[in-house]
Amino acid sequence: MSPWFFLAGAIFFEVLGTFLLKLSDGFEKAHWGAASIACYAACFWVLAPAMKALPVGIVYAIWSGVGIVAASLIGLYAFEERLGAIQFVFIAMILIGAVGLQVTASAAQV
Repeated sequence: MSPWFFLAGAIFFEVLGTFLLKLSDGFEKAHWGAASIACYAACFWVLAPAMKALPVGIVYAIWSGVGIVAASLIGLYAFEERLGAIQFVFIAMILIGAVGLQVTASAAQV
């Protein structure tokens, strides 16, 4: 299976874990906190095969960058958190960097 598939799965579980952690309200709602921990465990479980096949710097940069963008969007829409215009610019820069790393990763391995 493609290491990019594993990386996408890790991003999914990490973002879901972050969403559930917010719902746990500082672990006051234990069921959401437990679900968050389970998602983080699943995240690392599927992140490991991606790191086995791809450079660690590329994997980590994409994993964290896309996670930041997704968590920001979830905060914006699900929790009605507000971001300023300059914050959107910097989040877009993170996304551009993550996409650029993915696009150039295969060329760098040649």
